[in-house]
Amino acid sequence: MITNTGYETVSQLTLGGLRMNAEIIGVGTELLLGQIANTDAQYLSQKLSQLGINLFYHTVVGDNMIRVKQALAIAIERVDLIITTGGLGPTMDDLTKEAIAEFLGLRLIAHQPSIDALEAFFVKRGRTISKNNYKQAYFPEGSIVLPNSVGTAPGAIVEHNDKVFVILPGPPRELQPMFENHVIPYLEAKSDEKIVSKVLKIYGIGESVMEEKIQDILANQSNPTIAPLAGDSELTLRITAKTPRNHDPLALIQPLENRIRERLGDVIYGVNDDTLESVVVSLLTRSSKTIAIAESCTGGLIARRITSIPGASTAFVEGMVTYSNQSKIERLGVSKDTLNKYGAVSYETATEMLKGILKATGADVGIAVTGIAGPGGGTPDKPVGLVYIAIGDKNGYMKVQDYNLLGERTRVQQTASSIALDSVRRMLLNID
Repeated sequence: MITNTGYETVSQLTLGGLRMNAEIIGVGTELLLGQIANTDAQYLSQKLSQLGINLFYHTVVGDNMIRVKQALAIAIERVDLIITTGGLGPTMDDLTKEAIAEFLGLRLIAHQPSIDALEAFFVKRGRTISKNNYKQAYFPEGSIVLPNSVGTAPGAIVEHNDKVFVILPGPPRELQPMFENHVIPYLEAKSDEKIVSKVLKIYGIGESVMEEKIQDILANQSNPTIAPLAGDSELTLRITAKTPRNHDPLALIQPLENRIRERLGDVIYGVNDDTLESVVVSLLTRSSKTIAIAESCTGGLIARRITSIPGASTAFVEGMVTYSNQSKIERLGVSKDTLNKYGAVSYETATEMLKGILKATGADVGIAVTGIAGPGGGTPDKPVGLVYIAIGDKNGYMKVQDYNLLGERTRVQQTASSIALDSVRRMLLNID
């Protein structure tokens, strides 16, 4: 929650309905030079959309006082909400707060709670605080200070002449919790409406096919609205409802979600933050089953995706990257005759890899993947992108299928790993 800073504060804005227009100003020469990607802008754009705030402009400006103030002068003429990212550190080129203070004609004032937090941060780490670090505890007069739970640079909100300036640190691991914990509640409190979104995660269907199945629903949307988005290998549908603050937006979302689920069926694998790997781990855990994986062309990617999920240790037994033929023979028991006759990329080899990983580990469920990720190694009979994926269980169920995947090496590997995970999801749910 936002707490009183002890500053002299300007009067609170009355922004009924929260139909604010926003601009994001990324401050940092490293952004202009392409040394880092502006992931802050991507994250904030998504969050502002969910809040129903119109984002009209992205601006990036280097660490230069004059140019930062020029960017602010342009922004204040065309939007109501200006969000800056970066430039809050202890060095001379960290000048965002100073630029905003000069631009608005406000003094920079020391904030004692931030000074105390800074000193405690350094004491806890057994380090001596340098003098320049204290500049991080100075804010434009009248600011609402936003504590930084993971770093040394607090943020701030400045309300000035019916405009709002939100000042955030640059590192995403600092910006994101600050925005979630402090800025979102602040913006929501300015509105007499509530906006909620629910995202349906979809795999195993193309964008055009999906649109055809729900075309009439898309054509007649009003409130809730539906926003389709195509990712690298999956689709999402964001359903967003807006209601008065004392109503429940989910009551509007649920009937529309039900209609979409009736049309799309089991290609909807999850909601919101679900991933294929998190769903698979959840299904395995709930059914007290374990999984082991033998990978060739995907090089351990499937195992990495599964083990990235907290709690995966209850389900994941082992992953083998049997890249060479010799490894397939020695570790999985694939026969030399199979490799000589059919090759490493074949239905037969995938089958024996699956049997081998299940036998070697005693896991309940297994995956085996072999293929040609490219860019070299393809032949007319076995082109780049040919992948065999085998899934099965210790009770004898087995399904082996070949895929001709498009794209460069990493895309082939990523797509193959997603197909394998979705295949296991379907098997665990008894979906053909």
